[in-house]
Amino acid sequence: MNHAFVSRSWTGTLLAGLLLASSLWSPAAVARERRDVPKELTWDLSAVYADEAAWKAARTRVEAQIPELARFQGHLDTQLGDAFTRQLEVRKELERLSSYASFLADQDTRDSAHQAMRESANQLYTAYGTAVAYFDPEVLALGETRVQALVAADARLKPFAQVFREILRAAPHTLSPAEEKVAAQAGDMANAGESVHSIFTDAELPYPEVKLSDGKKVRLDAAGYTRYRALPNRADRVKVFQAFWGRYQQFRQTLATTLNEQVKAHLFNMRAHKYASALEAALEPHNVPTSVYRQLLSDVHANLPTLHRYLKLRRKLMKLPALGYEDLYAPIIPGIARVYTPEQAKQLTLAAEAPLGEEYQKALKQAYDNRWVDFLPSTGKRSGAYSSGGVYDVHPFQLLNFNGAYEDVSTLGHESGHSLHSYLSNKNQPYGLNDYPIFVAEVASTLNENLLFHYTLDHTQDKKERLALLGSYLEGMRGTLFRQALLAEFELTVHERAEKGEPLTGDSLNELYLKLLRTYYGHDAGVCKVDALYAVEWAYIPHFYYNFYVYQYSTSMLASTSLAARILDAEKNGDHAPRDAYLQLLSAGASDYPINLLKKAGVDMTSSQPFNAAMKQMNEIMDEIEKMP
Repeated sequence: MNHAFVSRSWTGTLLAGLLLASSLWSPAAVARERRDVPKELTWDLSAVYADEAAWKAARTRVEAQIPELARFQGHLDTQLGDAFTRQLEVRKELERLSSYASFLADQDTRDSAHQAMRESANQLYTAYGTAVAYFDPEVLALGETRVQALVAADARLKPFAQVFREILRAAPHTLSPAEEKVAAQAGDMANAGESVHSIFTDAELPYPEVKLSDGKKVRLDAAGYTRYRALPNRADRVKVFQAFWGRYQQFRQTLATTLNEQVKAHLFNMRAHKYASALEAALEPHNVPTSVYRQLLSDVHANLPTLHRYLKLRRKLMKLPALGYEDLYAPIIPGIARVYTPEQAKQLTLAAEAPLGEEYQKALKQAYDNRWVDFLPSTGKRSGAYSSGGVYDVHPFQLLNFNGAYEDVSTLGHESGHSLHSYLSNKNQPYGLNDYPIFVAEVASTLNENLLFHYTLDHTQDKKERLALLGSYLEGMRGTLFRQALLAEFELTVHERAEKGEPLTGDSLNELYLKLLRTYYGHDAGVCKVDALYAVEWAYIPHFYYNFYVYQYSTSMLASTSLAARILDAEKNGDHAPRDAYLQLLSAGASDYPINLLKKAGVDMTSSQPFNAAMKQMNEIMDEIEKMP
């Protein structure tokens, strides 16, 4: 994502011609089977393993290697380097096994054989954790002075000084070898809630069908809901929302049970490792203060008037007598319904990321040209989108469900940010330091979205289109900053209730979620009406199974907004220093704590300054829109 492979003049032609895209490619109007997806728009998994037989052979080999890791127990004082090096070798192959099985399973969640492969890999993770459970307690028993001396004396360990600093820092939450072994063995149960939720919602939930105003009958699975909730006809949108959430409402108790089981796993880890709260257990291992989480929620509530200003502006631009929750995904400016082909999405994303330099852009083009991305939705395919960097010696892999809207292009940019983060981290860090902290993960993705917005805006001459893009950016602020903060507040409250022993039922979760929805969206003040049926939206969110992940969308957007502005302003004067500092962040992996990494790149996440700057930008955009004739 650097040096523009698409010239400025040609890109202008591309943008001007996107209305014709439907004659070149269009999203499937009906369910598409995997076999009908063009090969060039699917993953090439042969770089991971030649075939499933090769995967099975590798699994057998790793399974035999795992028990051998225990032979170093009791000998770390003389064999620390040998033990650590061997652990990394086995774990790297284990991650490769797990990634390949997951990719196969995600292509079609109905395939039980591939689901079994993924479960088989998960079992190996538990076996691995059990075999090495002695390691951290035994390192702590050596004492800080002895550990530092061993690391300094062994060339293999010197690059991993940060790893050992982390082990020593975690002393208050590290158990005895026997206790850590039991905790590791409990890992088999830790993801039960997520597994059931994923299989049920992706493969077995009986999604509804509705007939739209044009007479077309459509199936509202996750991809269908995402597509049809944005229809320009309001009656269609209401029908889609009512049918989709009505079906989730029927299964709210089942889905509450899956979430409750996942929360129990989080609480087990919290209590076993002596953390004060589930929140602390999730954040402290990355040295992120819980105050950062609570500061985000405080800043959001203090700035709800800015969100409400945007919602009122949205209602005015959409020419609606009243705004409802069903209206939040529809185009703000009617009549602009561009359809992008996958190829056009690639070209636009490549051009937009030019400010990040030639190496970045060349790597991204390599990803697009060599099938690192699985583009199109198909029946049974995992919903949503992600980028996986778990195959260290190969390259990252992206999963999309691309339908051709600008939102889908933005998702490509978002996941490409993750992919290039993994690419640069893997390239510049040894395995074991390459897996960057989650707190910085969404910075790379949302910064790409920011650059895509500014590039598209700069290359748009049409006033109506400019207005649509400005509105889209505001919607991104709502969706990534405010909405994710709402989800974070829900997740925190759910865990706090569980910590007090309060039951988590479908009805109690609905009550909590509806209260937050109506507070954030100004329901009682008449800003945006939220139907009580939509209280079940919590059951649709897979991120609640990721242990306090969602707040990082908000914090990362705050950081990336600040960093993108610095990069773009400096590039105008030929100053590459902010860009280079940012690329250093992407290349740093886990070599430092995330708060420190972001400070080095130029943003302090322990203060409200990034939030205040984002609100200033949001209000300035609304000022511009309101001044437009």
